[in-house]
Amino acid sequence: MKKYKLKIEGSEYDVEILKTEGNIAEVDVNGKVYKVEIDKDLRPVSKTPIIVRTQTVLSTESDKTVVKTASPTAPKGTGTIKSPLPGIVLNILVKPGDKVNYGDKLLLLEAMKMENTIESDKEGTIKAIKVAQGDSVLEGDILVEIGA
Repeated sequence: MKKYKLKIEGSEYDVEILKTEGNIAEVDVNGKVYKVEIDKDLRPVSKTPIIVRTQTVLSTESDKTVVKTASPTAPKGTGTIKSPLPGIVLNILVKPGDKVNYGDKLLLLEAMKMENTIESDKEGTIKAIKVAQGDSVLEGDILVEIGA
């Protein structure tokens, strides 16, 4: 596992940690094996960061308390298009001011080495594009705002 050179009171020692289990380590000191108890657990610390994100709601989902139909005078097609999965924005196919219909292609997203076309699930005018080509996005990140 790990090898160390220690100098204790003028004497040199070659120390190799052979194995660890809990807080017990088996060490080889100058060819002689010892079992050593350590005052703390020796489990390896994970170097992988843990990402904690809030719950996201995709643009095609809605809260159960929200009425699914709008009044006849309400503006149609307003809202946001969110990323359905984590990936990298490869190409943006629209610009602010463009009119889009349901199913129009908005941008290309690369996820897991595959290109995914993000289509509009609303009709309206592009108000803002919240990402740029090459940006990394996570699931639920807002990509495009569509207005009336």
